[in-house]
Amino acid sequence: MKKVIVMLMGIFLIIQAGSISAQAQKPDYEKYGKIAIAVVQADYPEVDVTDYEYKGRKTVAENLVEDDFRFLVEDKGNEFNVIVTVQHDLKNEKLLSLKVTEQKRKVSSEQK
Repeated sequence: MKKVIVMLMGIFLIIQAGSISAQAQKPDYEKYGKIAIAVVQADYPEVDVTDYEYKGRKTVAENLVEDDFRFLVEDKGNEFNVIVTVQHDLKNEKLLSLKVTEQKRKVSSEQK
């Protein structure tokens, strides 16, 4: 009976430790998402950012990746996308470059 209780306690501790570890981990792109938000707010101080989306990651080279973030921006009734591409090194977690690109939204025939 003691062996069963000890085993159950061990399993419980392993499950609990795994749960705490999973809660403590944040996506590694979160840091760069915050940077992207700050850049958009600085570049477009007079407009409303109405939507934000992490578009994904692509590998450029070993330990070198690009994360893309899309922001939907509204300025005087006109909406457009701002894409922020953040290139960084996974090994040393350093930002290498940042690019901001505006994309005009396509207007469907129903909106004209």
